[in-house]
Amino acid sequence: MNSLSFAPFQSLANLLIPHTVAERLDGSHDESHLHRVWMNVCAIRDKEGGDHEVLLAATLLHDCVSVEKNSKFRSSASRLAAAKASELLSEMGWSEERIAAVAHAIEAHSYSAAITPTTLEAKILQDADRLDALGLIGVARLFYVAGRMGSRLYDAADPLAANRPLDDKQFALDHFKNKIFGLSQGFQTQAGAELAQARHARAVRFVSELMEEVGAGQ
Repeated sequence: MNSLSFAPFQSLANLLIPHTVAERLDGSHDESHLHRVWMNVCAIRDKEGGDHEVLLAATLLHDCVSVEKNSKFRSSASRLAAAKASELLSEMGWSEERIAAVAHAIEAHSYSAAITPTTLEAKILQDADRLDALGLIGVARLFYVAGRMGSRLYDAADPLAANRPLDDKQFALDHFKNKIFGLSQGFQTQAGAELAQARHARAVRFVSELMEEVGAGQ
């Protein structure tokens, strides 16, 4: 990743980038994801405020430990990442207070961890990361992950699960109703919520147009 993507914090980015992404290859949580989350962070921070360096460290390190989506340990991923980030920042000489701020933001960013963010930086990172699960990039990531997990695109007999339970482990399309369509209601900042509404509309439009292409009624 080019650290210039994180200007004007190139020096800090250079130190953190080697530790940013877990060893296991995952195109939904790669360098491009980190860059998009940082762009979202900046868009929210410009309106809401927040500590720039804490936000950068939390952004770059929030996925530094990887746990697969279908793992029973998925809810522990953000806590493991926070612990690894804390160790790294301690070695770099960060104060305990700032390390704790980064760790909380990392722990609370995860949907599956269900931790309520209590600081502005944690709220911003959670919103910024969830924005990347919405809109068209969210659609792309959803189907990428579904392919990795071996899911089918949709249930041909009942694509919108009108007469069956939702099952996003078998059918990728079910994940929209199961999670994606509810994400826009849980944003922590006003700026994040406004961005989420626009992306939510794109996701809804995608499903509507997909149903038209596969010949399924709404």
